[in-house]
Amino acid sequence: MTFSLISPVFADGQPIPQKYTRLGENLFPPLKWTGTPQSFALIVEDPDATRGLFRHCVIINIPGNWTELPQAVDTAPDHSIKFIKNDFGNARYDGPQPPAGTGLHHYWFRLAALDAVNLSIPEEVGAEEAWKKVRKHLIEEAAIVGTFEQ
Repeated sequence: MTFSLISPVFADGQPIPQKYTRLGENLFPPLKWTGTPQSFALIVEDPDATRGLFRHCVIINIPGNWTELPQAVDTAPDHSIKFIKNDFGNARYDGPQPPAGTGLHHYWFRLAALDAVNLSIPEEVGAEEAWKKVRKHLIEEAAIVGTFEQ
């Protein structure tokens, strides 16, 4: 399966526009991909966080026939996808908000193509545990990295 992930609002390795951060409008940035598995899952992580790996978003049960997540998908009333609690404690996307003076942070948007249509993972388990369960169904993964610095 050919599998790739892009964002129309930032190029791989380039800055994420402020409106997609907690310092701006905290909107989920639009993402697009190729490939058609049973379903997809997405995680957004900051490995440069001062306390170690920080998870900003986990989405599961993205239908296999979808080829994009639109801007602000976490505010859309679509019940086919499910958000898991991030490391802020919210079941939604929370964008970059690195502490001032901590340098350039890299935000990994990882899209997993899965062999299962629907995963039964409660949102309360949190992002780290949910992603462990997602990886058990992994077929392939694509990623794009955005940066942000305060």
